[in-house]
Amino acid sequence: MKELALRWSSVLGVLALLATNAAGAADLPDLPKRGTLRVLAVLSKEEAYFISPNRTPLPGFDLEVLDGFAQLHNFKVEVVPIPGWDALIPALKRQEGDLIAGGLTETESRRKRVAFTVEVFPTRSVVITRKPQKVVTSLEELRAVKVGTIKGTFMEEELAAAGVTNLDRSIGTGGLPEALRSGRIDAAVDGIEAALTARARDPELQLGIFLGRPASLAYAVRMEDQELLAALNSYIGNLRRTSTWSRLAVKYFGERAPEILKKARAE
Repeated sequence: MKELALRWSSVLGVLALLATNAAGAADLPDLPKRGTLRVLAVLSKEEAYFISPNRTPLPGFDLEVLDGFAQLHNFKVEVVPIPGWDALIPALKRQEGDLIAGGLTETESRRKRVAFTVEVFPTRSVVITRKPQKVVTSLEELRAVKVGTIKGTFMEEELAAAGVTNLDRSIGTGGLPEALRSGRIDAAVDGIEAALTARARDPELQLGIFLGRPASLAYAVRMEDQELLAALNSYIGNLRRTSTWSRLAVKYFGERAPEILKKARAE
């Protein structure tokens, strides 16, 4: 009897584990049953243009896109804050959320770990300085100054590829403009979308050279969640063909956003 009880205990333990994993993982058919789409994101009050903490004063570009997607499929969006960029993919793999959003750049190394949607927003790394510092117009000038960027981001990879070694990686998300203001760094490298909103708040900021190649911001899901990926791709593709995408781009990144994004793509 004791042996039988132990066997039943083992079986129940396995069933409980399977139930836990099923509750955590969710491809598209499971989401209406749960009622929520859990979005993993790094949140910052200073950089709230994609996902705004508490949805104030505006929800953010990505939340407006994902709210529309969620309404179409009869569930709601729940934001799950993650403390750092390098923690996003591990959290997704641990099934703490259903997708990553909030300005994640699609890269070759990340594609080996997660599946990316089609492009949600174009991006490119750009060098930012603040008057009276001069505009950085070459890699040689960039290598000669102290540069700030954010750990675990695409920009950090771009700087490494460019051979820039005098780096401050300890600045938190949203902290680059203040680091420039205080003189802690001479130049910063951030995504063009972040630079646009930062310059709108501080006209003393200056945009210099682009770094690396044009890239894409996209949402990331687990490799196995193919139905969710296909539905997101269909929704985003249709959205990009309407005026809604352009309206949101201007709403969150300014009237000159389409012009500057086009330039970032061309150079």
